[in-house]
Amino acid sequence: MIATSLPRRTTSRLLQRASLALALLAPVPLLAAESTPVTSARVTATLLSSRDAVAPGERFQVALTQKLAPGWHSYWQNPGDSGEATRIEWTLPQGVNAGAIQWPAPKAIRVEPLVNFGFEDNVVLPVEISVPADAKAGETLTLSAKATWLVCEKICIPEEGAFTLDLPIAAAGTVDTAAEARIDEARAALPKPAGFTAKLTAKGEDKLALALPGLPAGASDIRFFPVLDTLIEHAAEQPVENGALTLTRSTAFKVGTPTTEGVLTFEEGGARRSLALSAEVEPVLLQAVAAPAPAPARVTLPPPPAEDLTLLLALVFAFAGGLILNLMPCVLPVLFIKALGFAQVAQSSRGEVRRQGLLFLAGVLATFFVLASLVIALGAGWGFQLQSPPLVILLAVLMTLIGFNLIGAFEIGGRLQGVGDGLASCSGPVGAFMTGALAVIVATPCTAPFMGAAMGYALTQPPAAALSIFMALALGFAAPVVALSFAPGLLRLLPKPGRWMIVLKQAFAFPMFATAIWLTWVATMQAGADGALAALVAILVAGFALWLIGVTRGSGRALRAVAAAAAILLVGAASVFVIESATPSAQPTAQAGADAPGVWSPARVAELQAQGKPVFVNFTAAWCITCLANDRVALSRQEVKDAFAKLGVAYLKADWTNRNPEIATTLTEYGRAGVPLYLFYPGTKGAQAEVLPQLLTPETVVDAAQRAAGKEVKTASSQK
Repeated sequence: MIATSLPRRTTSRLLQRASLALALLAPVPLLAAESTPVTSARVTATLLSSRDAVAPGERFQVALTQKLAPGWHSYWQNPGDSGEATRIEWTLPQGVNAGAIQWPAPKAIRVEPLVNFGFEDNVVLPVEISVPADAKAGETLTLSAKATWLVCEKICIPEEGAFTLDLPIAAAGTVDTAAEARIDEARAALPKPAGFTAKLTAKGEDKLALALPGLPAGASDIRFFPVLDTLIEHAAEQPVENGALTLTRSTAFKVGTPTTEGVLTFEEGGARRSLALSAEVEPVLLQAVAAPAPAPARVTLPPPPAEDLTLLLALVFAFAGGLILNLMPCVLPVLFIKALGFAQVAQSSRGEVRRQGLLFLAGVLATFFVLASLVIALGAGWGFQLQSPPLVILLAVLMTLIGFNLIGAFEIGGRLQGVGDGLASCSGPVGAFMTGALAVIVATPCTAPFMGAAMGYALTQPPAAALSIFMALALGFAAPVVALSFAPGLLRLLPKPGRWMIVLKQAFAFPMFATAIWLTWVATMQAGADGALAALVAILVAGFALWLIGVTRGSGRALRAVAAAAAILLVGAASVFVIESATPSAQPTAQAGADAPGVWSPARVAELQAQGKPVFVNFTAAWCITCLANDRVALSRQEVKDAFAKLGVAYLKADWTNRNPEIATTLTEYGRAGVPLYLFYPGTKGAQAEVLPQLLTPETVVDAAQRAAGKEVKTASSQK
């Protein structure tokens, strides 16, 4: 009744406002011509079409779009010093053609000491599609594409996606206004034709001059991005002088055509501009490379082994790897110390043994949680902390002090390792927790079977899944000690406490001393003679500080305070000395000797393969005990050396003792979070590498060498 009494105009207005409100509350639909997105924690990718419907004979634009998470980048057609360009493989109906990717101007992305060429934030890669004139209206045009891309931050992760668009064929095409505007905006920002021809000439032995006769007078911040990746050193500066850029010639310099292409970017009037540039190459440069060395083309990598894993299988692998990690020589002494503690208290209190077992588990889980959080946050690998010489020296000091404590030279009053105040200290709760923490710390140089694949998979997953894999590794690592603490039958097998325990405890001091010696050697490998000096000074000062505190223990409060202050000052001064002295050496060099391996690089691998030589690459580190064991057991054996010599195998070493981003990237590409990694490349250009097991035998290496020499060659083409 009330509604009928309202004026007609008022009623109309109310209806309009109600309709508008309903429209605002309704969800906004996706673009009609956009594929289902492919989403990871790093990238959201879609295939976008400028048409909702297409007409016979029409040419229109589609685009692969990538929304990158902050800090991540993908790559241009020449990715620079490392990386891989985005690629699109099309599956199209007969008569339908797809053009090449229309590349935007890249950015120079510095990842010390390298420079990559790529994109950040939002990326739109247009591609032109042509519809045949005989296409029939009323049918559907299905565009299917598989795209692959590499995204990098501190680590690099290969990703891929499958995209499908179904577009109706009509007598007249229908424009998707929003999609077309987005693609047109991207195409408007593509590099414009330069309107002039540049000239590339030699400038001294290692420089090139790129003359730019049409460069605007007010241009600044100029950079040249070559399409050819064997032209220049990408990380080098490009100063401008007299209208020409000075470029640094690539160590693998090669130009095979009289012209070369690229993109020139610069600032003009506060705006960033880009030009598509063609440069005439001075003939002498072509003559200088008539017989060029093979270009450092990126070796085609197989899919990372971790891609075959599921989360459940990765958890199983991690648990199994944790169990096996207990057998490593760096861990056994610590676990035997804990077993001695159980033997001491087993006869009197089984409840105390169980409590210590749970505290040991808590120490393992807490330490693994901290290390895993750092690995995930920093994108580092397993054992990353041992790439820091000061931390290596700190561990050497700790092992030395534990050794002297075990032989009774002094007691650690806080029961740091559960071995102070005689054997009874093994029952202390702090000692049980810290023994678990210590066991994890000394285990970090080791990699057990199953661990590598599990941790490589973890680094490709979201943080929650990655953390669960590391926790499964921790549970496997702690399982034997926890099981011993909850198994009365096993505890009854232990002999009664007696003098044998004292003798055994003292005997375990010597593996600790051996570990300290090895860690000092690692510091020497990282920082040279200064690293060794820093380690010895740190051990001396730590021992003196503990002695000073111990010798004044029964004295008055004032004297004890003075001794404590002096100890703190000494330790502080020694810490400054260690940090200043223990700086890594510049670059690892090849060892001397006929049998010594060469220094690894992707370019060197490609060069040797082009020469027809099988290539064995040893990814290793001085702090990796598993690596050293494999070297002694297999790689240094005479039968392996003889097989390498007979088959013409080139042996390269990728030393990860100090941080090396190129090695870290390669480890990630093969689904590994750390070393060791062993690759055998056949002597065929472009052939993929065989990944060897983490634990080697001479037979394993010799058999792989025979396959690489031609018995069983697996190339990229054979995989398709």
